[in-house]
Amino acid sequence: MSDDTLWVLVVGASLGCYLLKLAGLSVPAPWVEQPWVARVVDFVPAALLAALVAVQAATADQRLVIDGRLAGLSVAALALALRAPFIVVLVLAGGTGAVVHLLA
Repeated sequence: MSDDTLWVLVVGASLGCYLLKLAGLSVPAPWVEQPWVARVVDFVPAALLAALVAVQAATADQRLVIDGRLAGLSVAALALALRAPFIVVLVLAGGTGAVVHLLA
């Protein structure tokens, strides 16, 4: 990819992000103040984060992979469900992933 093409893509993506933000700010207030909109908006960040984590934990090179990352994620989810402190969750998840990686 040439430098010119790259810069055109960067500027185009930046313009697209700006227009998307502007479109969000242009929504009339009565639409945004409806209760069902507020409920949906509350869950969007969690859904996006869950999707990103799932893709990073279970795929490699456009393939579905089951390895230490998925084991670490499972242990982290269990530790969070048991209300473990965040640093403990990180250590358990990292340790589990490392052990599974060594054994596999």
